[in-house]
Amino acid sequence: MGETESRRYAIWFVAILILAYTFSYIDRTILTLMVKPIRDSLQISDVQLSLLHGLAFAIFYTFMGIPIGRLVDRYRRTVIVAIGIAIWSLATALCGFAATFVAMFAARIAVGVGESTLSPAAYSMLADKFSGKKLVRALAVYQSAIYLGPAIATLFGGVLLGKLAPVDGAFGHFEPWQQVFVAVGLPGLLIALVVLTLREPARRGAGATVGIPSFGAVLAHMRGQFSAYGLLILGLCLQSVMWNGTTFWIPEHLKRAYGWSSSDVAWGYGPVIAICGTLGGLTGGWIAGWLRDKGRSDSNVVIGVIAAATACPFAIAAPLMLSGQASLALYGMFLFLGAMPYGGAAAAFQEITPNRMRGQVSAVYLFWLNLAGIGVGATLVALVTQHVYGGDHGLSAALATVGGSAAIASVLVLTLCLAPYRRAQAAIA
Repeated sequence: MGETESRRYAIWFVAILILAYTFSYIDRTILTLMVKPIRDSLQISDVQLSLLHGLAFAIFYTFMGIPIGRLVDRYRRTVIVAIGIAIWSLATALCGFAATFVAMFAARIAVGVGESTLSPAAYSMLADKFSGKKLVRALAVYQSAIYLGPAIATLFGGVLLGKLAPVDGAFGHFEPWQQVFVAVGLPGLLIALVVLTLREPARRGAGATVGIPSFGAVLAHMRGQFSAYGLLILGLCLQSVMWNGTTFWIPEHLKRAYGWSSSDVAWGYGPVIAICGTLGGLTGGWIAGWLRDKGRSDSNVVIGVIAAATACPFAIAAPLMLSGQASLALYGMFLFLGAMPYGGAAAAFQEITPNRMRGQVSAVYLFWLNLAGIGVGATLVALVTQHVYGGDHGLSAALATVGGSAAIASVLVLTLCLAPYRRAQAAIA
């Protein structure tokens, strides 16, 4: 294969992974725009709604990630990803058939099971195709789906909700929110077929030619560099609480605090998270690469410190503004700055981990990251809203409290991580 063709295929390979990740975020976040109609139909509270978004999704997403990480280190990763896409796409469509909280909870669990296949495999494959600052930037581009997915979900969902009406058909009565779940779920089956056409990257790097280590051996490796892995995971988990706890509730905050409609949120918040989040993620990858060129081998951790420190004041101020436009403008800055660390974060684990352990180590990282961010973040905001600030109208204050506190804690933990992370890099070099 010629160099030009190889480069084009690498771009195509990354583009398909981004497309898959974008659809995963569409399917997991479409619920955030439909808080009120889902609450009204299922007769549930904010806390129960947050459990559908968080715990139901995260519990199997996190626990399945570790055994799937082991499969990633052993078998063909493209096939694993394709199967996962098919599972989460069908499960998203099944959310549209849910008539009770329990049925929706079960469907959201299945979404989490399917999505748990993607990132451990994607991280591993991208680390086999790129290295150094190219890996950081490839992962930053891949992570842009974190912002594109919710943006598309917000825009597409908002438009559909404004146009759809309840229907009665062969499968019973369908509210507009149920129709939206079916509409966003089924197209993922086509992406699963495309992923099957990708060539499996050859494994390379430290440990690429050895057998698959046991999970116990992986944990032993991580314990050997406990300060690096432990502080890195804790710092990023706190940042995930800040990010997920905030972004889940922004649409509902705009509605409750300023009286915005779903359409207003779709055309306001949708473009903001798409533009600011994507640019922030790409900027973070570029800064991490630039710092690396300047001699900062720990640049993938430094970018996390920078992101949390600069996003913190906006996390506190944005929900307390007097107008929706001012709140959204400050949230745009929060989204830009808060998006910066995730490409570097994914690369950071690849750089201190032997090849045949990367899938399992990525799964451990994602286990804690998603348990904290998705499983706890949104629910923590709901609990603070209800039990500290007295109910629905306390959402804005709860967002400021949880977002600001998590950001400050993340800065402190990731700063402590810098020195042990450099030692872990030296140990594997």
